[in-house]
Amino acid sequence: MNASTDRIERQILLQAPRSKVWHALVDAESFGDWFGVNLKGQRFVAGETACGHITYPGYEHLVCEMQIERIEPERLFAYRWHPYAVDPSADYSQEPTTLVEFVLEDHADGILLHLVESGFDRIPLARRAEAYRMNSGGWDEQMRNIQNYLALH
Repeated sequence: MNASTDRIERQILLQAPRSKVWHALVDAESFGDWFGVNLKGQRFVAGETACGHITYPGYEHLVCEMQIERIEPERLFAYRWHPYAVDPSADYSQEPTTLVEFVLEDHADGILLHLVESGFDRIPLARRAEAYRMNSGGWDEQMRNIQNYLALH
């Protein structure tokens, strides 16, 4: 685990073909299924925003908004968002975002999925530590979620 306070890094070895892992990442509906966001009828397009209600129990009243940054076919998917934006009365629109990057790498036993979320040092101090802590635990869970999703689909 990186000791940096600015970035969260995770990786997981996925025993699935690259095309299947890629589809789970960049097909908005598939992404929403394992990530826990209702993105039905949406597409991820670089330069555009995707948003949907969170489907994770207890958070259904919240909307996840992602500004799609880059899509490099079967290699990199990146978006920006407001980390741990869970106070429905707060306006996060003026806060800096973090950058979430998924990178696929070939491995002898499948595909190594690298995840980096960076930019926490720019988040307002009042909520920086909690956003980092919650997203750090969240990414642990999301790595298991994509692994389970791929095993079932």
